[in-house]
Amino acid sequence: MSAKQLADQLAGQIRQRSGDQAVDIGLILGSGLAGFVAAVEDPVKIPYAELAGFPATGVEGHNPELIIGTIEGVRVAVLGGRSHYYENGQADAMRLPLETLKALGANTLLATNSAGSAHLGISPGQFMLINDHLNLAGANPLQGESSNQRFVDMTNAYDPDLRAAVKRGAESEGIDLQEGVYAWFSGPSFETPAEVRMAHILGADAVGMSTAAEVILARFLGMKAVAISNITNAGAGLSEISLSHSQTQQAAATSAIQFETLLRAFLRQFNEL
Repeated sequence: MSAKQLADQLAGQIRQRSGDQAVDIGLILGSGLAGFVAAVEDPVKIPYAELAGFPATGVEGHNPELIIGTIEGVRVAVLGGRSHYYENGQADAMRLPLETLKALGANTLLATNSAGSAHLGISPGQFMLINDHLNLAGANPLQGESSNQRFVDMTNAYDPDLRAAVKRGAESEGIDLQEGVYAWFSGPSFETPAEVRMAHILGADAVGMSTAAEVILARFLGMKAVAISNITNAGAGLSEISLSHSQTQQAAATSAIQFETLLRAFLRQFNEL
């Protein structure tokens, strides 16, 4: 059975529990951001373990559930956890969940992550709207795909209209929103100071271990994509603070309320697109 056939089958199972109303947008929540699911109205929660083929995620701070409901009048499907390339060496680990979102009607993906700044112009506690990415992980989620569809144009991978909607939402709430390039490293070890300096020289404003693969997959599936980084720490060499996953989670939790405000503001703007 192909990924699309399995996704269609899973979508049918999900509709039996959540109803036939199409999903407007899919959301992927990053490390420490799982609490956002509390914002979903009339939620239907389905553990990944009940969805055949969905990946297991062993990263603390992620909640492996699919949540379907409404936020700000928008029908959403929230992936409370993601599987990272560093967990199993599979860059396409999130393909089936994204195929399933597409089968449920979602033509748009909003991906979020916790990331480190690559220079002193962006500080922990700020949010960064991603306008492009550098794939420095040495992998691609479309490796092994045989169709010509694999040759995806990534020129506007981060959709300009969706980015403009995020900016309008941030402005309406007085949120200091940065914008820049995200560099994807494979992880799980944090980047070295030299790697952070290299990424910045190459044009990166933030570094992280996710999102780029998901955006590549979304574009492959014909979905529009937008992504926001929660800057939880300064990259290695830019601060005296020791880097750890627990520090990332704590910093993400600190900004969780403002993060929810930003996402709600974006969804209100999305409703008007």
